[in-house]
Amino acid sequence: MSEFSGKCAASLELSSLRIRKLRRPVLFGLLLLALFLLLVVFAPLIAPFDPWEPGRPFLPPSMTHPFGTNDIGQDIFSELIYSTRISLFVGFFAAFVSVAIGTLVGLFSGYLRGAADEVLMGTTDIVLIIPALPLMIILAAHTSPSIWNIIIVIGALWWTSTARVVRSRVLQLREMPFVEAARSLGAGDGYIVFKHILPNTLQVILAKFILAVAGAMLTEASLSFLGLGDPLQKSWGMMLNYAFSRGGFINGYWWWYLPPGICISLAVLSFVLIGFGLEEQDQDEMNANRL
Repeated sequence: MSEFSGKCAASLELSSLRIRKLRRPVLFGLLLLALFLLLVVFAPLIAPFDPWEPGRPFLPPSMTHPFGTNDIGQDIFSELIYSTRISLFVGFFAAFVSVAIGTLVGLFSGYLRGAADEVLMGTTDIVLIIPALPLMIILAAHTSPSIWNIIIVIGALWWTSTARVVRSRVLQLREMPFVEAARSLGAGDGYIVFKHILPNTLQVILAKFILAVAGAMLTEASLSFLGLGDPLQKSWGMMLNYAFSRGGFINGYWWWYLPPGICISLAVLSFVLIGFGLEEQDQDEMNANRL
């Protein structure tokens, strides 16, 4: 008994140490995310100019224009703040689409098994081996330039990792005593999946969602940089596209392309830190439950 208690205490201590190690990176990620969300909410109050208003072109950073102006005189600082809205909007909605598809595929594949599992996982493997970015470029190039089209393209091709992770968790949960008890009481498959199994996979789904937001934002920036974004919307990727295509890179106007690049990096970093922190916390809880 004392040996068992000692193992439990050691396990709890190890989990506590892991969580303490994760605390600073996760808090840093949450702090960065909170900063970007404040920019989204208070953009009209923070931005000193209308991001669409033209003025004197190629002005360097100054007190009036903290990040200078672009080729038609638009204030880059104001552009950067308003672009946060579109970049996060695409990231969240594309991640929602991909995680929703992946969750449904993983749930039914892991619970039903048999032929359904083979078909669903076979489809997942086929989508997984297709190079995602080149296919996204082709699909985006053959659709009208629209934020919603970009969201659909990203969401339709980024669900595979979520499906595999959710399936793995469902395979563990479907043999748990509480699931067997519900099945013995006559509960149907749909009731068991959505009432008992899905709630116990929410933490891993949340972690995959957070990481999917980071991937979707990076993909949107890549597509927009290649000229496949929506020209009627301002995003960090479109800012990089305009800086590249209109002489910002060649002429060394660093204030034009450096700020959106830094914002993309920091936003992706924030979601990655939070996502990996949630994944490791979920793994610690699973290990503790096994003990």
